[in-house]
Amino acid sequence: MPRTSQTVVVDAATAETMLGPRRDVVEEREWTAADDEAGPGPAWAATDPAERAGAGEAGGDPAGGAGGVRRASFALVEGPMARYRRDVEAAPLPDGTVRVVETTRYRLVLGPWSVAVDLPIRSALRRTDRRTRRYQPVWAPPDPLDERAGTILGLLLTLSLVIGYLSTVLTQTITYAAEEFGRGTTAQGTVLAIGRVGVLLSLVIVARSDRRGRRRLLLASVGLGVVATVAGAFAPTIEVLGFTQTLARAFATAATLLLTVVAAEEMPAGARAYSVSVLTMAGALGAGVAVWALPLSDIDPRGWRILFLLPLLAVPLVLRVARRLPESQRFVRPHRDATLLKGHGRRLVVLGAALFCASAFAAPASQLLNDFLRDERGFSGARISLFTILTSTPAGLALVAGGRLADRRGRRLVVAIGVAGGAAVGAWGFTTAGWPLWMANLLGTMLGALAVPAMGAYGPELFPTAARARANGVLQVMSVAGSALGLVVAGVAKDRTGHLASGMFLLLPLALLVAVLALTLFPETARRELEDINPEDDLPDPTPTPGWP
Repeated sequence: MPRTSQTVVVDAATAETMLGPRRDVVEEREWTAADDEAGPGPAWAATDPAERAGAGEAGGDPAGGAGGVRRASFALVEGPMARYRRDVEAAPLPDGTVRVVETTRYRLVLGPWSVAVDLPIRSALRRTDRRTRRYQPVWAPPDPLDERAGTILGLLLTLSLVIGYLSTVLTQTITYAAEEFGRGTTAQGTVLAIGRVGVLLSLVIVARSDRRGRRRLLLASVGLGVVATVAGAFAPTIEVLGFTQTLARAFATAATLLLTVVAAEEMPAGARAYSVSVLTMAGALGAGVAVWALPLSDIDPRGWRILFLLPLLAVPLVLRVARRLPESQRFVRPHRDATLLKGHGRRLVVLGAALFCASAFAAPASQLLNDFLRDERGFSGARISLFTILTSTPAGLALVAGGRLADRRGRRLVVAIGVAGGAAVGAWGFTTAGWPLWMANLLGTMLGALAVPAMGAYGPELFPTAARARANGVLQVMSVAGSALGLVVAGVAKDRTGHLASGMFLLLPLALLVAVLALTLFPETARRELEDINPEDDLPDPTPTPGWP
């Protein structure tokens, strides 16, 4: 089990604080005899004997000191750990200071994703200040996760990684597939647009989850998405490729929607946008795998097909998640039936219009970027890969910042600045070359990423449990309709003028309209419980929620 140990010399007040339960990044209570049966053994068993003797364990009083050695042990009340124990030993020194030896043992519940936060967690646990008041580091959600929420988030991150690849592989390879099949930019835009028709199938899937539950349909969607993507490797024509990827996109879209719904229903009120941000980062990592594998397309005119076979490697991951992921606790709880239009029609129209407009610009800006770089700027596959990695990877920081800002400061302003600012800079980038092109794409991507967590959180927040998945399915249809329009407009404009920038500037006003809608018509949902936003879900639960795990 991971462990962090430190020996510090502090003043008496700080030592007194360290000898008490902490309430900062975790919340503790005193260790009891009952904890000895289930918890880890004494932390001192693994500590160097000389260090313990130096702290006064053997003699009771430190050499030259006054008073005895004090010891304390603490267990976890709240925090994203499955097992936890902190042991403290404090010995006064002759000069009035206190020598404190502290060892904390813990096991994070994020699964393989724990590696990404282990060092920051260690650093936070070693702090000697701010221990008596709630404190969440800048990289953490404003509201801390408990064991159940942390475990579920880790499982959802794994699924998001897989879904990110499934959703991106066609976008990254369409220009190479079109070249093998002898087709142009209009055909590419049409295939990408038709692929979005699969959102209608995803609407059917997510609508059923309001009756049947989230878990089973989420896992089935991921599995079928893998199958449909692999089928694309054997497509004899661009039309067949489009058909297989229409199915793959439908399943990936349904899985993405259900991921967001489960996250909203499981995470604390002050961590919903944050969870969307880290899920998006995991999806972006999956998309990055497709980008990193893109040079395989330069090996041979048919090399792009290899990328459609890679999802087979994800099958063991999906099976592992299937064994551990529970049903959403809010779906299990009693809740009233609800319809979309009665009491929620205005929310649906306003948010749907915003998603339509945002997607009309964002879809061609990202999905025709490779074609722009290849045809208008002469980039090779390797250079496109490098460009995408260097200009998109920093957006991960913006995602986390956007999620934290949306949870702490509110959603509306973050959406307005992110969408409008990112679109304006992005459109300008299509008119540039050289280093301004790289900088414009970097800045535009980071600004756009700020808005992603807030927009992603709005969908499940604004609708009750009995209609939450259905509402998000309808919103996705509206978003995909916008992206289809944008792809067709941008593709036709480029074929007629030879420049993608002409199409992007035609679509820019739609992105700017999103800022107006966000500032004037969007409600504020930050740090509000879902039952407060949707009173129909505020029913007493006659049975306690099953324990975790």
